Amino acid sequence: MRKTNLLVILLVLFTASSSLAQRKGKNVTLEKSKQIAQSPKLVVGIVVDQMRYDYLTRFWNHYGEGGFKRLINDGFNCKDHHFNYAPTSTGPGHASVYTGTTPATHGIVGNNWYDKIQDKSVYCAGDDTYQSVGTSSDAGEMSPHRMLTTTITDQLRLHTQKRGKVIAVSLKDRGAVLPGGHAANAAYWFEGADEGKWISSTYYMKQLPKWVTDFNESGKIKAYKKAWTTLKDINLYLESGSDNNSYEGLFEDETTPTFPHSTPNLLSKEKDFEILKYTPYGNSITADFALEALEKENLGTDAITDFLAISFSSTDYIGHKFGVNSKEIQDTYLRLDVDLEQILNTLDQKVGEGQYTVFLTADHGAINVPAYLNDQKIPAGYVEMDANKEKFDQFLKYKYGTTDIVKGNSNHQYFLDRKVIDNLDMDLDHVQEEIAFELLGYEGIAKTYTGYQMWQNEYIKGIPSIIQNGWNQKRSGDVIYVYKPGFISYPKTGSTHGSPMIYDTHVPLLFFGNGIKKGSTTNRTEIPDIAPTIATLLGIAFPNGTTGKPIGEVLD
Repeated sequence: MRKTNLLVILLVLFTASSSLAQRKGKNVTLEKSKQIAQSPKLVVGIVVDQMRYDYLTRFWNHYGEGGFKRLINDGFNCKDHHFNYAPTSTGPGHASVYTGTTPATHGIVGNNWYDKIQDKSVYCAGDDTYQSVGTSSDAGEMSPHRMLTTTITDQLRLHTQKRGKVIAVSLKDRGAVLPGGHAANAAYWFEGADEGKWISSTYYMKQLPKWVTDFNESGKIKAYKKAWTTLKDINLYLESGSDNNSYEGLFEDETTPTFPHSTPNLLSKEKDFEILKYTPYGNSITADFALEALEKENLGTDAITDFLAISFSSTDYIGHKFGVNSKEIQDTYLRLDVDLEQILNTLDQKVGEGQYTVFLTADHGAINVPAYLNDQKIPAGYVEMDANKEKFDQFLKYKYGTTDIVKGNSNHQYFLDRKVIDNLDMDLDHVQEEIAFELLGYEGIAKTYTGYQMWQNEYIKGIPSIIQNGWNQKRSGDVIYVYKPGFISYPKTGSTHGSPMIYDTHVPLLFFGNGIKKGSTTNRTEIPDIAPTIATLLGIAFPNGTTGKPIGEVLD
């Protein structure tokens, strides 16, 4: 009897433990399945045009708690983040952020480039097979057709059977078209001129939605046509240079590049809305419009992830005009910090705190004004292109009997005419090498490479690797030249970019929100890593040309 009772007890215990184990196993399975992917209601991708990494640290004490500081303190900061290719310019930058690869693969090799087949310069987003929407000008004749691969936004659309919305917004057409990808619901950009309105292309729609037309007619844009004064007391802007100096450009009718900026065109409510791009108000207009899109398009209101791509472009216009050490740049970033706080607060209210994911990066960095560096006894200078061209043409005539051997020049690359080379009975690689050696002797040029070298070698580090990642076999040139560090071909005022040097490659990368750890890393990360990181977070396919890798430290 005792044995029978003991067996019954043991059987009951075994059954109970087995059942418990099964339940635990089921819970473990469920727990693991939850960790496979996150499902934020909304992903917000923010690209700040021409933002150097040190703008975070340089202006840190002036930022409020709800903008850049919130993204860093409550998110993840990649401190050693770089472009791994050149040219470092807006079109390639936006394409690389969203495709997870470099110009060698996605094909956007510049803002503009010489097209070897059409024998003319082409624009990265230009497409005259589509018409403008919202304007009678040709400013809307745009599409992403020159981008050869998918984007993270395309992959989201495919993954959700197009139920997830993608909206892209930027002052610049290329800053909206390329992030939006091939399958965006809409991309909008700002037509300045004397119109001052948000427009689009028939690639996306036949007419503007009513909410866009209402925004354009609301007077919100005209309200920003006002004097540009500093957000804070200018005497507190100790992190930038003097307000009145020779390194900065002027607005029309100005005699000095000083605050306040209140020229007639800036104050006019009826014309020259282009000037707003050169003030921080251009960023505020972008933020206002992006938040209008958030509400009117019902982004982030259901369980299917949507994507809002925002590019802030005024930072680039202002950097080009005033330089990276100007009080104008400092004021622009302090005002952008306020815009970011407004965006985050609105996302908290409309989407829900913890229900959205944000990343913030840049499309390139920028060099300090070489004239200013010279005055600080730092090696820097300007490449005299006219003098170099005259010398180069003389070389071509002497060596080959004609300048026709060169068909075009773009993005620090020369394109050669194969037919002329064949008629001269010369080898292409030999001609490339001769021209590369010639250019190496010119003032301001530090390095040269040939297309043959790009074909034959696989570089894994240094400047050659950066050049190769930006060199596309079908679209790039035969001879590539690189300026010396600190040297540019540009006016004597304002900053620029485009080189493989670290001042153009080192930019911020911040992640924040749903699925993101709090912390930072000093390990090197690269621009093509952003898209696969977001794809891994969402559990969707990588863009089809991806060469970057997910940043595992970022993901929760």
